Amino acid sequence: MTKIDEKLFRDEHYLGRPADLTDKIVSRRVELTREIPGFFNKDFDLIEIGCGNGASISMLANEFKTCLGTDINNDHELEFKQFNNAFSNVQFQVLNIEKQLPEKQFERLISFEVIEHLLEEKSVSNYAKCLKAGGEAVISVPNKWWIFEIHGAKIPGYRTKRVPFLSWMPRFIHEPLANARIYSKSRIKKLMEDSGFEVKSMQYITAPLDVLKESAFKRFMLKYFFNRTTTDIPIMSVSILVHVVKK
Repeated sequence: MTKIDEKLFRDEHYLGRPADLTDKIVSRRVELTREIPGFFNKDFDLIEIGCGNGASISMLANEFKTCLGTDINNDHELEFKQFNNAFSNVQFQVLNIEKQLPEKQFERLISFEVIEHLLEEKSVSNYAKCLKAGGEAVISVPNKWWIFEIHGAKIPGYRTKRVPFLSWMPRFIHEPLANARIYSKSRIKKLMEDSGFEVKSMQYITAPLDVLKESAFKRFMLKYFFNRTTTDIPIMSVSILVHVVKK
């Protein structure tokens, strides 16, 4: 079994590791966001909650008037600035969305693989408070029906990652053991609606197999089985992408 890096924890709270710029999951999220009519507008301001190293914003900066990347700490601020130093309209801010709101409201919001790490799910209501009336958000969360529990499990004296089938367990079994929450479409839809949003669409993002090393096997699987951006088969999806509008 493989240990999870202890640096990804703060007082037993698992913060996770941001995706790399070259990871296909980043480009797939951005590609699906581009397909939403009217989401991009160069007169709009964008906020990303949980921006990590800034990989996503670096692909979107040219589409908005300003972009603000926020994260719970400055662990990845240097990488963020390296990815985005070519853009004069991009800024970074340390902000804990569970305790603090930005100084202004935005027309657009993105937040990829962040909600599952919040200490309290109800804090998602602060996402809506970041947006102006009618503002839109694109959010992704880990898919319950993917074969592996990608955030790993809490085993006394040992933390493992990519635990098979743990995410399929009922919530009362999964959540005490896993390092982060996991979502079905019905669960994330209810959470969004309870948090002040109207859900416009939900899609399963096809697993891009980023964790596998480059090999003939990986190329074969990507070419013939995991080649589409989205899928209708839940067990082939690593994440759920949700497009919502503030009520």
